[in-house]
Parts: sequence; C-alpha cells; structure tokens
Amino acid sequence: MSVRRRTWTTAQGESKEAWIVDYAVNGVRHQKTFLRKKEADAWATTMRVEVRNGVHVPDSKSITVKEAGERWIKAAEQDGLEPSTVAGYRQQLELHILPYLGPVKLSQLSVSHVQDLETRLREGKAPFDKSRSAAMVRKVRSSFGAILAGARMPHNVVREFVEQSRSQQRRQRHLEDRHREEIVIPTMAEIKAICDAAKGRWRPLLLTATFTGLRASELRGLQWPDVDFKKGEIRVRQRADRYNKIGRPKSAAGFRTVPVPPQVLDVLRQWKAECPPGPSGKVWVFPNGKGKIENHSNIIKYGLVPTVLRAGVADVVKDAEGKVVLDDVGKPRMCPRYTGMHVFRHFFASWCIGRKIDGGRELPAKLVQAWLGHSSIKMTLDVYGHLLPRGDDLAELTAAAARIWA
Repeated sequence: MSVRRRTWTTAQGESKEAWIVDYAVNGVRHQKTFLRKKEADAWATTMRVEVRNGVHVPDSKSITVKEAGERWIKAAEQDGLEPSTVAGYRQQLELHILPYLGPVKLSQLSVSHVQDLETRLREGKAPFDKSRSAAMVRKVRSSFGAILAGARMPHNVVREFVEQSRSQQRRQRHLEDRHREEIVIPTMAEIKAICDAAKGRWRPLLLTATFTGLRASELRGLQWPDVDFKKGEIRVRQRADRYNKIGRPKSAAGFRTVPVPPQVLDVLRQWKAECPPGPSGKVWVFPNGKGKIENHSNIIKYGLVPTVLRAGVADVVKDAEGKVVLDDVGKPRMCPRYTGMHVFRHFFASWCIGRKIDGGRELPAKLVQAWLGHSSIKMTLDVYGHLLPRGDDLAELTAAAARIWA
C-alpha cells in the first residue's frame, strides 16, 4: 500500500493536485483519491487494518445506501414486524435518507456524511424542503445506523459519529470540571508501588499503560504487528469500543507512533511468548484467557483494583460518623485510590511535562500532544498546562520591572 502525489494542469491552464492511495486486495489492485495528504494517510492506515483482517470492501464491490436501505426494509418484512412499523421505516428511508445519500456507496461513507445529513435535516437545507424536529433527526440517525449494521460494513459511521459526539461532550464536561476539581495524578512513589505489585497477565498491560499513555480502548485493540520491538515503538492504528468492536482511533490525531522504554519492551517480549492465542493465532497484545478482546470491566475488576490494593495505594474506609469500617475478619476495610485506567494516561502526561528535578522529562508540550493523540495543543494545555515547568515568577517579574524602571 502506498500514498503518492498526482499533479496535472487543466485545459484552462490551472494546476491541480491530488493524493492517491494504491492498495491490493486478494491480488487485485485498487486506487482511491483524496484532496489532502492527511486524509489519504489516515484512510491508508485504516485500510491496512481492514485488508489485514480480511474485512475491506472496495468501492467497486460496494452497494449504495439505497440498495442497503431496500435490503433493510426487506429484512424487516421477513422478520414479521408490524406493517405500520415497516411503513414508518420506509418513510424515514425515502423522505429523510435517500434524497441526500441514496447514490453514495457504503464504502465511501464517512462520519462527515452523518454530520452533514443531520445538519441538513435540522436546518431544512437542500435537498430537504423544511426542517425536521430533533426527535425525528434522532430517529433517522437510528434507522441509518440500523441500515449499516444490517449491511455488515467494517465501520459503522453512524456509531462512530455517536461515539465522537459523546466523546466531545465528555471532553467538554471534563474541561469544565477542571475549574472545580483538579485532576488527581499518581505520585512517582505510587506508580512505582503499582508497577512492582502488578503480576501475571496484568503486568505488561499496566506497564504499557503507564509508560506510553495509551487509552484503555487503544490498549484493548492493540495487535502484535503494531508493536515494533526493533524500533522500540508502538503504532496506534485502531481501538476497541465498549462493545469490543474494532474501529478507528477517536480522531485523526489518534493515529500515532509512541516510543516504548526498553524495560517495557523486555516485559512485552516475555509476555508475547506466554500470550494466549486467538482463533487465528496471536493477534491481540492484551487478550482475555481465550485470546479474544478483553472487556474493559474485567481489566478494572480483576487487574487494576487488586493491583492497586496489593500495592498499598489505598485509603481506609470510614462511615458517616468518621469511624473506621472493618471487614469480615476485623481488619480496616481499604478502598483503592485509583479505579480507572485513565489515571495512567494522566501520569504519563505529567511525567513527560514535569520538571526533571521532580523526576519528569521536561518535554515540549507539542510532542506530548502528539504522543497522547490529542487533536489540538489547546486540549493538552487545558488539561496539563499547570504542570509545565515554571521558574520563580516573582523574582522574574521583579527583575523585568527593574529593567524598565532603571
């Protein structure tokens, strides 16, 4: 698979440029054209995963939204749904989906198509003659998602759109909450204790999370071909959602390469030899006992929480009156101080940005942004800017003022 640039001159003498992705599926070559290199690179990265997993559908073999919609209606009829329900589905299809997306092939759909469809419905823009209510827009989105699910496409762009929207909402709430409650970041001593206490199949997972800053979904979707032991890096190309479905990273910035410390690479090498194989061999880096994608809840329940408690990074539980709560054997009940995988991502960012005198690395914020996969430097600085190395502000201010007044 390759990405190449193509330039030409129109009949009017105007210079044009495009980016072409060349790739092969089962020995048959295909091409796809993009206006921007960034879009071509992102698409090529996704296609590598799809082609490798044998789920890619070339444009030439893809059906259109209209064809998929008709199959969806036919399946609803065959399932014996009420005629009124089927009639409602057909109305949504013909009035709200096909006028804009009918001729588009499923393989060409993107999240922007879903976003644009909702905007046009909500605002009554062409090809729609009037605006639709918020409730109707939600119904149309749900039906469109069902159409794509029935077509068994590798990527359901409606689901990706919903997840991105929820992610943006969570991110906005997160940034707003920062003004009320500061992010809790583990100390160096706590991280060392947790790493020392990590055992079994959870040890490589927790160490990788700590020293790469990968999201839990990215760790769950990580495959062995994306761990480059020779170069000492991990390539993030996909993630596993809450339903264990593999998809693209959260944003274009999520496609990235992150360096891995030699100590962690050594642990991963040993783990690879012990890692449970899946149906098609050793695919997932951190699978469950059957070699399949591990559930996020299992990581927390059986991996993170027991490790944190074993490390002694916990607090005594007290009742409403301030009395220590005892367990069944009369010992103080302990509550783990950290119960979410994102805490390791916070530590990684603080470790990269923090002062060397405090054990940090004092790396540029732009580099940290790239490693974290943040879509903008603003987000990185909004969340972690307070950790940037600072000198003696008062002394610097006094000296600067003295130079002006001298």
